[in-house]
Amino acid sequence: MTAGVAEVRFGRHTIGPAHPPFVIAEMSGNHNGDLDRAFAIVDAVADSGAHALKLQTYRADTITIDVDTPAFRIANKDSLWDGENLYALYDRAHTPWEWHEPIFARAREHGLEVFSSPFDPTAVDLLESLDAPAYKIASSEIVDLPLIERCARTGKPLVLSTGKASIAEIDAAVRTARDAGNDQLVVLGCTASYPAPARDSNLRALPVLAQAFGAVVGLSDHTMGIGVPLAAVAFGACAIEKHVTLSRADGGVDSAFSLEPHELAALVTETKRAWQALGRPVLGPKPSEREGLRLRRSLYVVEDVRAGEEVTERNVRSIRPAGGLPPAEIRTVLGRTFRVDAAKGTPLTWDLL
Repeated sequence: MTAGVAEVRFGRHTIGPAHPPFVIAEMSGNHNGDLDRAFAIVDAVADSGAHALKLQTYRADTITIDVDTPAFRIANKDSLWDGENLYALYDRAHTPWEWHEPIFARAREHGLEVFSSPFDPTAVDLLESLDAPAYKIASSEIVDLPLIERCARTGKPLVLSTGKASIAEIDAAVRTARDAGNDQLVVLGCTASYPAPARDSNLRALPVLAQAFGAVVGLSDHTMGIGVPLAAVAFGACAIEKHVTLSRADGGVDSAFSLEPHELAALVTETKRAWQALGRPVLGPKPSEREGLRLRRSLYVVEDVRAGEEVTERNVRSIRPAGGLPPAEIRTVLGRTFRVDAAKGTPLTWDLL
């Protein structure tokens, strides 16, 4: 096991097992090229109770080049973007750099943490100028060790998405960050397909990530709905990232697998509830069961009896509440005699016999 940290400070929040899950809402390209729609998404994220808004910071020509050969086209029949040219897709989906400052300001007005995934050093420079509190390394960029080092040297937390990555590639990314003096890492399990089938989520790998890298872990989820991230909390996910849109019916590059605002609100509520339900690995009565313990069954006198009468199944029974002898003692007491008078409703104790 690699030594690491038990929690990560992210702006005003702390991410770790002792804290409710940190919910990150990814806007991506769901603004559909409309700044007012981007603002509306920010407002909806704030209303949902999510903790952070995330952007993606690139231009088409900082993430790829304008070439239309087969290598530059997506060839995946299960992808939303099957057959699309990379440059055209990224040109349509990117968030203009001049939008970043007003979006950051809008999010901060709501008290949201706001950060982004930079895709090259110039994006890091822009985000540094906006005092971004953290950096996200996207799944495809986990192999870009110079980019990881550049982000790590800011001293700000790094959120590393591990979709498509081998354990060696994850190890190289984590080591690069730590060698740059940054141990504020949140490592996200991720299935980098869009949308992702739930069967590929492999949530049992989350404790492996935590143990192998000594890092706080979470989930970057592209499945439909909120079932997978709720299950992830049970496997130790301390941060949950989901794409969000105003309405899937409006369309957009990521809308098909994005949450609508009411679903994001449910995610915030239910991940916290799932975290609260984890408890401790012990067996026994819970504090909330104290009154229930008092109402468990025991042996009671169920009709008035006089001294000298025999204990029978008619005058002594196992009923609720507690207070009398355990129900298992019925075989021992039947046939004995009462030593004193006892009224109906008296708990049966040894001193009555």
